[in-house]
Amino acid sequence: MTAGTAAPQQLDVGGFSLRVRVDHAGAGHPLLLVNGIGATGDLFDTFREHLADRETITFDAPGVGGSSTPHYPPTLRRLAGVVAELVRAVGHERVDVLGLSWGGALVQELARRHPDVVRRLVLAGTTPGWVSLPGRPAAISILASPMRYYSPGYLTRVAPTLYGGGIQDHPDLLGEHAAQRSAHPPTPYGYLCQIAALRRWSSLPWLHRLEMPTLVLAGDDDPIIPLANARLIAARLPRGRLHVVRGGGHLFLFTHADAMAGVVETFLDQQSSDADQAP
Repeated sequence: MTAGTAAPQQLDVGGFSLRVRVDHAGAGHPLLLVNGIGATGDLFDTFREHLADRETITFDAPGVGGSSTPHYPPTLRRLAGVVAELVRAVGHERVDVLGLSWGGALVQELARRHPDVVRRLVLAGTTPGWVSLPGRPAAISILASPMRYYSPGYLTRVAPTLYGGGIQDHPDLLGEHAAQRSAHPPTPYGYLCQIAALRRWSSLPWLHRLEMPTLVLAGDDDPIIPLANARLIAARLPRGRLHVVRGGGHLFLFTHADAMAGVVETFLDQQSSDADQAP
């Protein structure tokens, strides 16, 4: 792969055809970005454009965007294996990993099952699973349906309730997200598979065994995943640290993209200890 922005490619990985995009290939230490439920990798563009010259890898999860839909709901354990295989398929053995929301649950499982793949971990607006403090009922009821991916008007109407953090004050961002979501929506069954993957899943019993440095990011106005969950995750991690985004909702990674890119890059570029080195 050559340096610079590349067009998406289809890769056969773990029994799925995944739509994968690699930007700035070969620059810096690669960063894998794993998005939330129903969202394609392209929705990271608002955040990614504020990163320095660094290779980033994104993909559409099975059932989302340009990736194939599962025949039956895969577990997070299986999906973690698919992601580990994807890292190798794009030419790497070890990467930094950022997971947002549902993607944060998946990368926790990746770090558990395939710790050799993850150098440093960033968990953004995510959950420790079924024992977590639930979000606001109105937000969770909206999240249960993929309708926001099929109707830009519906997304615009429900965004303040669903995402919080003053998202209505970012009409350009909301319009961009609405257009991207409707252009590459999940299939209804693919969306259901992502919800099913979280059923009975929890990271709390084993978070204390994740040894890689981990940055936990959370907004203090997130209607979907309350801040208390991030505090719980960070407290359980042996090398975890918490950064709270004041006034941040569930989409703080995008509404505060410039600042968040700086926080993430500072964490990723810290001088590595022996424990951070690739085996």
